[in-house]
Amino acid sequence: MNYPWIDGFLKEMNGVTSDFKEEWNWDRYMIDGKMFAAVCRDDQGKEKLISMKLDPLEGDFLRQQYKDIVPGYYMNKVHWNSVMADGEVPEDLLKDMLEKSYSLIFAKLPKKRQKELLDEKTV
Repeated sequence: MNYPWIDGFLKEMNGVTSDFKEEWNWDRYMIDGKMFAAVCRDDQGKEKLISMKLDPLEGDFLRQQYKDIVPGYYMNKVHWNSVMADGEVPEDLLKDMLEKSYSLIFAKLPKKRQKELLDEKTV
């Protein structure tokens, strides 16, 4: 995988939990149980795709710019996008995409919960 830093990067975000969904072969990353990213593995356990939610217009634009960004694998193709784990998407762009995915889900949490998660970071 060209992006071995992903697990640590995602787990550093406020309130993020993760699990392994065995029947899907996915590492899922969530905020309060709402998934914002997933690392999809092949049958041998090797990372295959990184999926995240994006604004539909931005996702469509990025898919036109990079052959390694495709509509979300087993996800809503309008809102979710997948990056090939062995692809050539620049690290900075992938980090930006993952942060935007996190922000989209974070923004849907109740304001009180958002404040609690932000306060956790300062403690």
